[in-house]
Amino acid sequence: MSENPDVVPSTRVGMTSPHQMVNPESMAPAKGFAHAVVPADGKTIYLAGQISCDAEGKMVGETLTEQYDIALGNVVAALTAAGGVPEDIVSLVVYTTQMQAYRDDLRGVGAAHRKHLGRHFPAMAMLGVTELYEVDAMVEIVATAVVVG
Repeated sequence: MSENPDVVPSTRVGMTSPHQMVNPESMAPAKGFAHAVVPADGKTIYLAGQISCDAEGKMVGETLTEQYDIALGNVVAALTAAGGVPEDIVSLVVYTTQMQAYRDDLRGVGAAHRKHLGRHFPAMAMLGVTELYEVDAMVEIVATAVVVG
């Protein structure tokens, strides 16, 4: 483990991830994400973009928050099937066609995040886009995980 004060062991902030979260004091505080993640040695899993669809491929969820919840659940389901757990996620990229709806319901989105990832906040990016491949999708989530051991 590094003696660098910017490297925060996950266990210091109530998380159980084996990866190191890096949040330099010289940068703005990271709220709900880490500025950088130093993954532990392990197997890398690249997860395709997940949207809010059910097992039959039907779009579900009327609001951005509902779709975020279902899409993140799909990320975790794919990760679990590949042999990982939520704490193995080192990076999330969220694409949305409804950036203002995301801003307007940060509490709801945060609750959905905690439902699936607990208090694990990997490196993240939120990108506003004009459209996604699935016409009714408001959110798509891409993830990378590193499974240790």
